[in-house]
Parts: sequence; structure tokens; C-alpha cells
Amino acid sequence: MLKLFIAILFSATCLAEGGSIIKKTEYGTLYKFPANPAAGYNFDYLLYYPAKLKLSRAVHILVETNNTGRLSDSIAVHEIAAINQASESGVGNYTAEKLGLPFLVPIFPRPAKEPLLYTHALDRDSFLQKNRLDLQLIAMINHARLQLADKGYVVKQKIFITGFSASGTFANRFSMLHPEMVQAVAAGGINAMVILPKDKLSGKKLQYPLGTADIKNVTGKKVDLKEYIEVPKMLYMGEKDDNDAAAFDDAYSIQERELIYSLMGKGLTERWQFMRKIYEEEGVAGEFITYTGIGHGTDLKINDALAEFFKKHWD
Repeated sequence: MLKLFIAILFSATCLAEGGSIIKKTEYGTLYKFPANPAAGYNFDYLLYYPAKLKLSRAVHILVETNNTGRLSDSIAVHEIAAINQASESGVGNYTAEKLGLPFLVPIFPRPAKEPLLYTHALDRDSFLQKNRLDLQLIAMINHARLQLADKGYVVKQKIFITGFSASGTFANRFSMLHPEMVQAVAAGGINAMVILPKDKLSGKKLQYPLGTADIKNVTGKKVDLKEYIEVPKMLYMGEKDDNDAAAFDDAYSIQERELIYSLMGKGLTERWQFMRKIYEEEGVAGEFITYTGIGHGTDLKINDALAEFFKKHWD
């Protein structure tokens, strides 16, 4: 009898292809889907259905990649952080609940045994991996779209993507690699660094993630700069933010750091203004916003601005 009860309970909390409810509150329901290499992704992902998600309106999937904030060889550590990010905290969860958007968070690793592999920021070492995380994320998005459609939701083809700190950096870089997929992108706390829509700067080659010089050679796909330029972008940082990933070897190599400091600026404020200038010169759509009185974090004002940004670019 107990086995039968367990079997019934399990089947009642499952979706197609193994998705299961792992958390449910008055604010929404969180599903976990297992890794599916046949479908193109090797790690589990989470899909959050906020209570405000309705069948009556076509929606964009909102994506925010996980950012554990530390190294660990235990995927369970990254899963716990991702569950919290998807269902309780972070810029993505706030926006999803306020606007009624389905919210996808992958459970990507950040291994301690490979400390220079900064997967959560999609750094160069991650970009050069055979099983690239940006492609696995696309496979997760495609799978999630099927799950939503199976429940009767109408899902738009393009996604919203957001993030803060490492996940913000991932969002910015993903939008350059796959602009045709992105309806709008909001990236904050990104160390006064955006990927530049240029192959060279002052005669120096800008390889990924500083620029676009070698993206086609690595991916086999030419960067669609015209598409990237037109993607609406909200790029922001706090006035008091002194968190500079450029100073650390896991985020940038020595060669990348030298180019950043010599060509773009060593101070965050100086570099942020430089990035704004380059984007303006290249005609890139987007706002560079500096929030006064804020360090490396967000507050209600910023979270509300993010929600309004995505609401503005819904259609």
C-alpha cells in the first residue's frame, strides 16, 4: 500500500520527460528537469511558474543563469543556490513574479578542481569547451518551451535574459553570441565590462570575451552585429561598486587584463564611461545606468526598474 501511495504521489508531481515539483508556495511553483544529453543539455535545470503566470497572454521565457558565488565540485551546492535564486531571491525571480513570466534557471557547475573555468560568467575557458554552456542553455530553453506549450501556454520565440554579477556577465555575452534569440537583456554588476561589438581596438585584436575577433573561428557562426545592435539593453552598476572581476585570474587571463587596463581603463568609473562611449559610437541600443548610493547589489528601486524595462519591451 505504501509503495502504491508513493507511486501515485510521484506521478502527480511529474511533467513530461521527468520534470517534477520540488517547491510550491503561494507565490509560485518550481519544477526541476533532469539532464537530457539527447536533447542537448548535460545538467539539470529549473523552471519557475509564478502565480501570476496566465494562459491568456503570450509570454517570453525569462532566463537567468545560476551564480553560486563560489567554487565547489559538489553539484548539490550549485543546485541549492539555483533553487533559492529561482524561487526566492535575485533580480530574475522578482521580475518573473511581478510580470507573470515563466523563469528558467540552469544548474551549471563551477568546479573547484578547475578554478580558472568560470562557467557562471561564460568566460573564455568555458567558451572554448567542447560542450559550450550557451548551447546547452539554448537546448534547455527549447525544452522548457515544449513543457509550457504542453500546459497550454503560448510562448514567444525570443527570450528575456537577465542577471547580476557573473550571471549578468553571462547574459551580456549570451546576447552577443545569440542576439536572434533575445527580445531584451538586462545585465547588472558586470564590473564595468561589456563585450564590445568590435574585432579590434587601437590596433589590438579583441578576442572573446573582450570583443568579437575570433567568435566565428570558435563557433563556426558569424556574429550578427546588426541584430545585436538592435537588442534593447539595460546595463547598470552601483556608484559604490568596487567589485572588479578583471583583477582575478578566474575571470580574465593576464593578457586580457593587460588589454582591459591599457585600452579601457583600470578604474571602474573610467571603464564604465569608456564602454558607454564605444556603444554610442557603434550605435548600439542600450542604456548605461549608474545608481547612486549602491555598491555591488540591487535594491527595490533597481528591481522595479528591471521589471519596467522588460514590460516595455514585451512586444
